[in-house]
Amino acid sequence: MTDPNEPAGADGAHDAPDHHEATEARDDDLLPPRGSERHHTGAPSPSDDGAATSAVGATGATGSGLDGDTDADLDDDNDNDADGEEPKKKAGCLKVGCLTLLSMALVAVLAVGGFAAYLNWKLDNNIQRSNMIPDSAGQPTRRAEAGDALNILLMGSDSRSTNLNDASRSDVIQLVHISDDRKSVQVIHFPRDLYVSIPGHGKNKINAAYAYGGEQLLILTLQNLLGIKIDHAAQIGFEGFAKLTDTVGGVDLYVSQPYSEGSFGTWDVGWHHMNGQQALGFVRERHQLKEGDIDRGRNQQAWIKAVMAKTLKAGTLLNPVKLNTIVDDLTADKNLRVDQDMPVQSLGFSLRNLRMGNVSFYTAPFTGFGSDPVAGSIDIVDEPKMKELGNAVATDDFSKYTGSANPLR
Repeated sequence: MTDPNEPAGADGAHDAPDHHEATEARDDDLLPPRGSERHHTGAPSPSDDGAATSAVGATGATGSGLDGDTDADLDDDNDNDADGEEPKKKAGCLKVGCLTLLSMALVAVLAVGGFAAYLNWKLDNNIQRSNMIPDSAGQPTRRAEAGDALNILLMGSDSRSTNLNDASRSDVIQLVHISDDRKSVQVIHFPRDLYVSIPGHGKNKINAAYAYGGEQLLILTLQNLLGIKIDHAAQIGFEGFAKLTDTVGGVDLYVSQPYSEGSFGTWDVGWHHMNGQQALGFVRERHQLKEGDIDRGRNQQAWIKAVMAKTLKAGTLLNPVKLNTIVDDLTADKNLRVDQDMPVQSLGFSLRNLRMGNVSFYTAPFTGFGSDPVAGSIDIVDEPKMKELGNAVATDDFSKYTGSANPLR
């Protein structure tokens, strides 16, 4: 991954979109039109008519006047006989139809099951797994109130290498809290310049923890800062996220601050439809934003929200071709790395009923900006609010947290 903090050079640049020509959003999520239904009426078989006529003629010739029966009575008896055979034939046809439908349903079930198995295989085969979670010794214990709530650290590295295992400063630090009932999610951005204590290294910017000791030291730093247990960790290359953006037909993002910076793009204030590379430049820009990385983190969250909204639509999840492409986008070229024990498939299934209205986004609390002789420009932690945030995460209860969610559009 190229350095997301600096504009790409000539070999990595792309033409900046004309902000006066923002394209309209396309709806790629419509289900295909259903075919028209046809209704057939069963016409009587010529052979049936013939059999009925023969029966009537034969009886009328040999049984006229027997036992006092009239011709009309005999006709009624013959009609009943003929009617008795037609339901039998109709019943046979019904059985064949039912068997056909059952066979088609079985084939469909097998196809869906086979496709699901294939996607599971692809996930297991493409995802990198490594020992990202520190040993439990000396770590915070899970609070009983949290139940089965989960805390997952989502990271992105500014390493110039495509190898996600390379140690470098972490450019993206988002803590994802999933509630015990799986009905709500809180995503918390920790600015890279947040000035915190790093175990064994004194105080420094929080992203220095990743450079000093990789994801394990970053996890320990966050656990100490919040007083929580982090259960899982994941690292994603943003080139794959850009491909995912293209797969869902691009996303609509609101630009709150205008800027123009090389390959990061040129945008006016307002809504813009962006493809993957345009959105990637948008979430990498920080130099011309008022609060630098603080604002960049909000832009990253806006992008995550927009992609999630389009991915969770039924038209996307029920489209096997598009679903297969999404898995490719996220996992191809070892683009996704998770801890050894993360249950990717079961976790995704447990969130199947999640609605975007129950996903909220926050920025870790800080009081302002400062400088340090060693670390340089820093974000100063709001200690009381940080303790409050940690308690909300630890107890799986954000109702008492007084921090405001980011007003993402």
